[in-house]
Amino acid sequence: MSEGYFRSRLPPDPRRDRLWDHLARFLSAYVPPGARILELGAGYCHFINRVEGARRVAVDNAADLQRWAAPGVETCCEDAVAHVERAADGSYDFAFASNLLEHLEWPQLDRLAIGVHRVLRPGGTLALIQPNFRLAPGRYFDDYTHRTIFTDVSLADWLAASGFEVTVVVPRFMPLTVKSRLGAMTFLVPLYLRSPWRPFAGQMLVVARRPGGER
Repeated sequence: MSEGYFRSRLPPDPRRDRLWDHLARFLSAYVPPGARILELGAGYCHFINRVEGARRVAVDNAADLQRWAAPGVETCCEDAVAHVERAADGSYDFAFASNLLEHLEWPQLDRLAIGVHRVLRPGGTLALIQPNFRLAPGRYFDDYTHRTIFTDVSLADWLAASGFEVTVVVPRFMPLTVKSRLGAMTFLVPLYLRSPWRPFAGQMLVVARRPGGER
């Protein structure tokens, strides 16, 4: 994303930092010990800075990516598709992306799926947080860079068609933005994540694995 995009749509926000303290802790349950971790579209590195692994790699085409990465996090200032197409086979155990796929066109998405499948080791995990069009159709295109629609059904089907085994689908995972009511009360996030009733939810969580390897 351009610097202008971050200024207009995604400026630094302390509420987002506090939110990711809780989200990263929740998502760490899917990250195996000693994992080689890849975050695509890392942006402010909210996830990759907060998880533990033998290797942590943040990928984003933002020029100031390194500024946001914590010590020990490798940064690659490049397009996500370019990275997974040049990285070695099986070089990661866990891959993650938040609010990335909706910004890409279908030719890019299909290349990305092929690349992620290849760079994950057999049995490796991919976790995705995405806006769910089914939950917030009227706000989905408020972000002028959104190009592709995903729902919890279409995202899971696309991953399965791309060779992944889908293991977790949470259609109502989190509110659409930190500007929601929950954003002002981030201390409630752990309770929200444990609750079967999630008001204001506009984002989904989908977790998949590359078949093979040990479970």
